[in-house]
Amino acid sequence: MNHKSLIQSQIEDSIAVKQQLLPVLLPSIESAGKLLVESLKQNGLLYFCGNGGSSCDASHIAAELVVRYKSGNERKAIPALALNSDQAVLTACSNDYGYEYVFQRQVQAFGKPTDVFVGLTTSGNSQNIVLAVEEARKIGMKVVLFLGGDGGKLKGKADVEIIVPSKITARIQECHILIGHILCSIIEKELFDLD
Repeated sequence: MNHKSLIQSQIEDSIAVKQQLLPVLLPSIESAGKLLVESLKQNGLLYFCGNGGSSCDASHIAAELVVRYKSGNERKAIPALALNSDQAVLTACSNDYGYEYVFQRQVQAFGKPTDVFVGLTTSGNSQNIVLAVEEARKIGMKVVLFLGGDGGKLKGKADVEIIVPSKITARIQECHILIGHILCSIIEKELFDLD
C-alpha cells in the first residue's frame, strides 16, 4: 500500500498553517514571551495545562523550561509546572468535585499574582481551563492561552491569546508545540543570553 499522497498532504497542510503564523500571530507570540519573562524576573512561576494531546504539550513545554530547551545551553532551572502531571490531584479532584475543577483547584492552591497561567486548548472550550482562567484572574495572575479555530469560549479571556488559524486539531497542536518552543527560546535569550 502506497501512502505517499497521504504523507505529502499532511506535511503540506502543516506547512500551510504554519505559514499563516507569521503575519497573524507574531505580535501575540512576542507579547506572550515578554509576559513570561517579566513574571520570571519577579520570581514568578509558570503554570501550564491542557487536556489530551494538549496535556502532553503542556508537560513538554514545562519540561523544556525546568531542564533545558537546547542541548548545550547550560543554565539554571526555570520554574515551570504542568498542572496535568499530578495523578493523585487529578484523580482525587475528578472523583470528589468533578474533572472541570482539576486545574482550578491547583491554581487556587498555588497561584500568586506574579505567576502566569498558560492554558492550551485547541477548541477554546475546555471547561477545566475556563474555570482555571477565572481562578487565575481572581488571584491577579496573568493569563496566556494557546487556542485554535475561532478561540471558543476562552476568546477574549486572556492577557495574551495565541489563536492558531485552523479548525483541525492536529494542525493546531503542531503549531502550539512550535509556539511553545519559540517561547522557550525567548526566555532563554532574555534571561540567560542563550541562542
